[in-house]
Amino acid sequence: MTTRIEKRFAALKQEGRAALVTFIMAGDPDTETSLAIARALPKAGADVIEIGMPFTDPMADGPSIQASGVRALKGGARMTRTLAMVRDFRKDDGETPIVLMGYYNPIYIYGVAKFLADAKAAGVDGLIVVDLPPEEDEELCLPALKAGLNFIRLATPTTDDKRLPVVLTNTSGFVYYVSITGITGAAAPDAAKVSGAVARIKRHTKLPVAVGFGVRTAEQARAIAEGADGVVVGSALVDVLGKSLDKDGKATAGTVKAVADLVTQLAQGVRAARRVAAE
Repeated sequence: MTTRIEKRFAALKQEGRAALVTFIMAGDPDTETSLAIARALPKAGADVIEIGMPFTDPMADGPSIQASGVRALKGGARMTRTLAMVRDFRKDDGETPIVLMGYYNPIYIYGVAKFLADAKAAGVDGLIVVDLPPEEDEELCLPALKAGLNFIRLATPTTDDKRLPVVLTNTSGFVYYVSITGITGAAAPDAAKVSGAVARIKRHTKLPVAVGFGVRTAEQARAIAEGADGVVVGSALVDVLGKSLDKDGKATAGTVKAVADLVTQLAQGVRAARRVAAE
């Protein structure tokens, strides 16, 4: 069965443009606001939504997304609420692909079989679990694929041609190329290097390649979209969200709009790209 993720990337390929993939943290700064932001994203131009699963020890995340996770946890975020958020989102939107992104510990504690069943029932389409290497595929990846969820793997600048086929073995939906070495939001990606890296990955797979880590502006999004199948933006969105909060860290009347406005700008950048991606 074709997933929403696969359908969306196929449709965008027909349109001749890249996807805008937006990341938000579930429950940041509170459950209600987080859901309102998620609902605003497709209208603002997001093609795929990544929803972070808050975790106390997010080792791959930079300061922005760490702070987002802390705000969410302080607001009472937990896995049951994250899945409830997806269920509520699906009441109004049955088309936009949703990917849960995070770390294995909260899934393990929840129980793998229960998590996969509940995630699928809620309307989740795919998973990105950054601390499970291919050598641990039997732990979550293979059960997720069997449950009908895409399992999206990360490739990095240090993933050489010997390692890449191992990384890609059970990957589905799309490949997430981490454009820089280091943590999220640490530096801006080099569009020329990224385009070359995407072309190299595409020699090993027919899956779409989306590029993330460090994209903050419409111009950067446009440049990356010219050589990739998707552009992932996370830190910039949670930064804008954080700046919109009041002195007590609570949502304001401008919080949802602040995030949606930046997504609109980024979407315009992605749609302005002249596609040169290798097919």
